[in-house]
Amino acid sequence: MCDAADSIQLDRLGGIIGAAAGRSPTFAHPTPDYVRFERPPVVETIAPLEIAPDLRVEGKVKYFEYGVVSVELERQFELEWPALVQEFSRWIGGPAAEQCATNLIRERLRRVAPALVKPYENRLSEDYYMVHLREAPGASGPATAAELLAQRGAEIAQIVRGETVALSDAERQEVLQASISYYPTDLLVPGWTAALIYDTVEGAAPTIQLLEYANTQLLEFRHYDAVLTQVLERVYRSLDKGVGFLSRWRLAREAERLNALRLDVTELTERIDNSIKFLSDMFYARLYGRAAAKVGVPDYRNLVDEKLRTASELYEFMVEKFHQGRGFVLELVVVIILIIELVFLFKGKGT
Repeated sequence: MCDAADSIQLDRLGGIIGAAAGRSPTFAHPTPDYVRFERPPVVETIAPLEIAPDLRVEGKVKYFEYGVVSVELERQFELEWPALVQEFSRWIGGPAAEQCATNLIRERLRRVAPALVKPYENRLSEDYYMVHLREAPGASGPATAAELLAQRGAEIAQIVRGETVALSDAERQEVLQASISYYPTDLLVPGWTAALIYDTVEGAAPTIQLLEYANTQLLEFRHYDAVLTQVLERVYRSLDKGVGFLSRWRLAREAERLNALRLDVTELTERIDNSIKFLSDMFYARLYGRAAAKVGVPDYRNLVDEKLRTASELYEFMVEKFHQGRGFVLELVVVIILIIELVFLFKGKGT
């Protein structure tokens, strides 16, 4: 997925690609009204693609209102655990899927350009991989989450980390402690770049979408962090030039631009926060929070919030310096006027 623009006009986009906004997912347990997506993305199904010899994938492109475009590629297979670990590692380390997604996004962005609001020249991107296990045999029927973690914890940790070599006990525990389940036979183990989901097709659908939303949030906050970093660097350079008499007037212009950007970023971050609502479904709220924490959303959100606070303090400082400069000018004008009046007064007495 990539961050393409400030926002995407979904209604206009639907007319360009002939698709409508997707519905919110159905949920594994009976609480469909508890999780709401304010503006579901527009979903465009694409024809199967051959991204490598004898390697065909199905896919879809999703367009989010807040400017993110996501390509979802899917391949079904049936493998034993050792082969699954090796295959998944090749997917993460290989360039085929990433290059295919990059080309698709580039082509789609040219097509939907009229629906993009303030498109970016430099686009950030994020890749995320998921293994969805539909079936896994257990001691007596389908495996439970507890059985998978106990018997296949080493392989699950390797999959989430994208490693072909066995991990240490400490690292394996670090990965598996993030696991979360609702029923005995479902499981999510999220990681920084990948996740393992054990559930039915219907049950996994909302989990996959929540993971996708978490990554779109990460992408947005990465973008705002980069923008604020550049702006603050420019402000610091301006302050390094001094705050002399003439410089104070230049600070007023810089303060105005800084405040406009600060308000824009605040508005956009609030829009991202409001894109998904958890009303009283504590499980999906916890699931989303855990997944978001694993991919790094809170870390970048904290960076953005910290830089917004810094921008606010700098704005107040710059405005104060400007007011001091303007006050000095006004006082100087008053003094000059008084001097002129005194000059005329004494000249009048002299005559």
